[in-house]
Amino acid sequence: MEWSLESVREMVAGGMQSVRECEICAFAIAMCVLLLFMWYCYRVGREHGTSPLRGRYLAGPGRIGGVVGGFMSSDCRGRGKGKHGSLLEEQNGFAFCQSSECFRCTSAGKSLNQRLYHSLQEYAKRYTWSGMGRVHKGVRDQGRYLNSRPTIQRPEVFFLPDLPSAPFFSREVQRHDVELLEQSFPSLLAEFESIYHQPPARSGSSLPPGWKANSTPRGQWWTYYLVNQGTPLVLNVRRCPRAWRVLGQLRTFIANNVFGNACFSVLTPGALITEHYGPTNVRLRCHLGLRVPPSCELVVGGEPQCWSEGSCLLFDDSFLHRAFHDGSPEDGPRVVFMVDLWHPNVAAAERQALDYIFTPGRLEDRDGK
Repeated sequence: MEWSLESVREMVAGGMQSVRECEICAFAIAMCVLLLFMWYCYRVGREHGTSPLRGRYLAGPGRIGGVVGGFMSSDCRGRGKGKHGSLLEEQNGFAFCQSSECFRCTSAGKSLNQRLYHSLQEYAKRYTWSGMGRVHKGVRDQGRYLNSRPTIQRPEVFFLPDLPSAPFFSREVQRHDVELLEQSFPSLLAEFESIYHQPPARSGSSLPPGWKANSTPRGQWWTYYLVNQGTPLVLNVRRCPRAWRVLGQLRTFIANNVFGNACFSVLTPGALITEHYGPTNVRLRCHLGLRVPPSCELVVGGEPQCWSEGSCLLFDDSFLHRAFHDGSPEDGPRVVFMVDLWHPNVAAAERQALDYIFTPGRLEDRDGK
């Protein structure tokens, strides 16, 4: 081959043209991949409403969600009245809600089991069956699990099999969130003081705005919800920006399904919350003590524990539990900041599926079946 200036020039020009063609091809491929990724994100965002707390707050006021079962917790207190008057039935000192709008307070039975299974199938079609063994087992045999549980632990709505069970858990199982809550103790206490000492919401009421009174056999039990059964309460959140910020920093807070709650809880001297079960074993309830006078106790599964100011208690509220404040009026109220965290042995894939199945409003029986 003879080398000349012209041949070298032709070789260089051909090489540069090849590089340009490769760059154009690579750019086109990258753009296609980017467009496919954006389309996928859009589809997932529309189909799976698991927006973070801040997004849900900015979305505006939502209705207070619910979860199934006979016992009416403070989660849905006050929703038992309709156009036909009071729908509350008193039993053992607690009010039982019969409102068709409340998920937790509607009858479970076969209808709920069918809706659970249908929602799980929907989730698997859109996403995956991978890692769904325990969830599928729990949904399939839910009736048997709930009816055959020992009386010491009997979740009212959903039981996930093969989870380690204990009335109380070590703070180490959710160390990050426990430490974050305890570090936030001063700001949470100050925010509680600001909402607790407001003037009554209306004439004839003893409660400041945002507070709810719950039925108890004796004494007073008040709650101030920021998140009620997976639904943020916008007006309350606006009054508590520091507490809301703390919730947004928690890694295991149940923010996207009906088993998730966050509130300030107050027991006045002489108050008793009688024994009851929580709705599920997939969560741990965390109490951060804000004000803890003497003679206050929490009993879970027959094991008594005392709160401590600035420290967290982790317990499984699907166990039979009760709380009381036997102090004198001079002692003042017992106050805790309560949040629902994931059980540490519920895997990430299972959490995602449960968030989908138990999204507020998804399992409502709109046909009345």
